[in-house]
Amino acid sequence: MPPLRCAGALVVDDDGRIFIQRRSPRRRLFPNCWDIVGGHLEPGESDDDALRREVTEETGWTVSHVLGQVGSYAYTGDDGLDRIENDFLVRVDGDLARPRLEAGKHTEFRWIAEHETVILDEHREAGDGLLRRIVDDGFAALHSIGL
Repeated sequence: MPPLRCAGALVVDDDGRIFIQRRSPRRRLFPNCWDIVGGHLEPGESDDDALRREVTEETGWTVSHVLGQVGSYAYTGDDGLDRIENDFLVRVDGDLARPRLEAGKHTEFRWIAEHETVILDEHREAGDGLLRRIVDDGFAALHSIGL
């Protein structure tokens, strides 16, 4: 079976922080863990279309600019399925202080600075540093484009 395709958004604010949200403890994948915005591509959907759809579904915001791709990451979820995730730095339109989190899917949010990425390890399996690596790569990409 080919890997599932996913798209992720590292939403950036005017202070150079990245948006994260906590997954509900009832979620099948990565319960109670911090995560970036994103999800699986629907049949026939491009990365860009999925990225825009997921941002709106999970936050109520709309993507205004895709600043660039952070990276492509292969992993196996805790459900045993292989995935390839393409992650992008994005800017959004909307009230950044008041995202509309998906009821039942996310319980809280925060904006983190580069020195705060250790929080991403909460409730993760030992050695599972993928999300932290993605966000660290996001901050490195911000630096490379001068933000």
